[in-house]
Amino acid sequence: MALLQSSASSFISQFPAVSPVNSVRLSPPFGNRYGGLSVRAEAAAGIVLVDKSEADKVNRLKTSYFEKIIPLLKEEFNYTNILQVPKVSKIVVNCGIGDAAQNNKGLEAAINDMALITGQRPVKTKAKNPIATFKIRENQTLGIAVTLRGNMMYAFLDRLINLGLPRTRDFQGVNPNSFDGHGNYSVGLKEQSVFPELSYDALGKPRGMDVCITTTAQTDKEAYKLLALMGMPFREGAGPSTVVRRKKLKSHHFNTKTKQKSRK
Repeated sequence: MALLQSSASSFISQFPAVSPVNSVRLSPPFGNRYGGLSVRAEAAAGIVLVDKSEADKVNRLKTSYFEKIIPLLKEEFNYTNILQVPKVSKIVVNCGIGDAAQNNKGLEAAINDMALITGQRPVKTKAKNPIATFKIRENQTLGIAVTLRGNMMYAFLDRLINLGLPRTRDFQGVNPNSFDGHGNYSVGLKEQSVFPELSYDALGKPRGMDVCITTTAQTDKEAYKLLALMGMPFREGAGPSTVVRRKKLKSHHFNTKTKQKSRK
């Protein structure tokens, strides 16, 4: 016992004591279990690096948007009204299931997995028109989709940015050129197993999913800056590029006889 006390005292003496005035109380269960232990990280100049634990916030991405991101966007783009500041309006997550008509158990398993990932039960997407080439009938179930808004949207986007995308295999950042020209961004995942809600042993057939992030931004540049400030891991050394669409040429442009007649 004396040996343990001497070794503990020698270990504690190597580190400076933390001032009780400049300290932050740890949240339960650590604070109650260890008798109210207080820890605070400070820089050399006395600037606080860790002031409050992010785990205490219910929707940390939503709180960060209103407290930090909105002032930065207003300063950069010179918005005169707070309603002009772009925001994420909704997120649509969809998953295609080709054998849904023949495999009812697989369809139910996919619905349960999507409900665990998004926190909201998806709906079945059905074909509007029959396509004989692909053996698709009218009103045939082809996949599932879910639309997220409000707190569920921010919670899913937070887990997608900080957990889902970094856990993908050989991840080097998402493509910054996946904007549609109106401030909306789409990203695809090859496997749903990157989310920690799904158990690896309980996974059946690997499925991918598409995530469409709809924003109120007028341009792709504003939407890119909004998602970058939220933490979207865009690929380094690239940015949203403006796609110049060429005019589609018709058949009379290639007809030499028509050109000769027009010249005469």
